[in-house]
Amino acid sequence: MWRYLAGGVGALLLGGGGLLLWQQLGASPPVAPPPPAAMAGAAPAAEPPAATEKTREEKRFQRYDKDRDGRVSREEFLASRRKAYAKLDADGDGKLNFDEWSVKTTTRFGKADSDKSATLTAEEFATTRTARKAARPAPCVPDSDG
Repeated sequence: MWRYLAGGVGALLLGGGGLLLWQQLGASPPVAPPPPAAMAGAAPAAEPPAATEKTREEKRFQRYDKDRDGRVSREEFLASRRKAYAKLDADGDGKLNFDEWSVKTTTRFGKADSDKSATLTAEEFATTRTARKAARPAPCVPDSDG
């Protein structure tokens, strides 16, 4: 009987502590005042200009419009693909065989297979992981309070 009573009291205390912790996490953290040197007549930092969707699209259009005639021809549009294809076509015959097409993957497998067993162990396979770029942190936006 005492075990049940002690367990019930413990559950109530644990629940009450969790409720207090939850309420404190929901409250906004205190904001430190700016240093005195920053307040001494310094102008507030201006927001950096952000590229609009229009300017991004204009830059992309300019990259494709090689002859600067204000139009992107089919040849200009496919030029980047032709360069990529030419890099893959190792023998220059205008045709891709499987070995030419898969050269990057084959090379990566060969580098990962350190014991040259033609199979990858879990440790070797882990080295083939593609490195991802870190997510860009969200811009810091000052509160409207201060």
